[in-house]
Amino acid sequence: MLMPTALQNSYRYCQSIARQRARNFYYGFRLLPRSRRNALCAVYAVMRYCDDVADGNADSVEKAQRLRQWRESLGRALQGDYEGNPILQAFHHAVRQYAIPAEYFWELIAGAEMDLSIHRYRTFEDLHQYCYRVASVVGLCSLHILGFRDPAATMLAEECGIAFQLTNILRDLRQDAQSGRIYLPLEDLERFHYPAEALEAGIANPQFQQLMLFEVARAHSFYQRAFPLIGMVEPESRPALWTLISIYRGILKAIERNPEAVFIRRAGLSGIEKVGVVLRAAALQLQRKAGWEPRWERLHA
Repeated sequence: MLMPTALQNSYRYCQSIARQRARNFYYGFRLLPRSRRNALCAVYAVMRYCDDVADGNADSVEKAQRLRQWRESLGRALQGDYEGNPILQAFHHAVRQYAIPAEYFWELIAGAEMDLSIHRYRTFEDLHQYCYRVASVVGLCSLHILGFRDPAATMLAEECGIAFQLTNILRDLRQDAQSGRIYLPLEDLERFHYPAEALEAGIANPQFQQLMLFEVARAHSFYQRAFPLIGMVEPESRPALWTLISIYRGILKAIERNPEAVFIRRAGLSGIEKVGVVLRAAALQLQRKAGWEPRWERLHA
């Protein structure tokens, strides 16, 4: 069925946001069939707005108001009122097409609101709730778009989201500390005798090295538990999910090799390295179409 022009334009707008802003995710998006790719771009655009508000320069009162307004706008969009916003029609269409529960988006906004008032976390349990809201729900939304049949996939999608967010936290230590946010649990800093003041000052001493090895190992454990998810999504979605996990785990490995570098530059894969991951996934996708199903969870890039 031909998509109405207004809906096509909404999806194009969301695609442009994903191309410009999703520096890691978009590499995986490109491997998906068009409808799944379009839906992920629409969901990404909605979530990108939340992040931009939380990380923007406005004061916390204005940010809270904008997040409340966004929650209301999403609610109206789900009733068919798009208010002229170029994101919302594609968002509504994607949510209906892939039966994405609306509560995931309310959880995401609640996570963004946490950033307005909570700047440190005492325990990993406390941090876990934040990670669930800002990352696991992203994994759950994506799971509906990628397609799944086994209910156990939802737990693995949550684990995958936690793995991604823990990687983000380690990657962005310097930037977050400079803005007054410390996401590493304070109980971990205390365990390794590394005070928050040292983190804010960017001191890479032996205590910092031990702390980082501990945090990297924790993140790796979430990736290990999440790997079976690749084989649980629809076959046509597996190369994309494998690509996303491989790129994010590659960032974690870069941090593991040189932890103190997070105080100097943002860890990441080069464009060439990301293209290499995509090409490998594309080659495996061709093998799958030829009748051989890769053991994706064993093909760790």
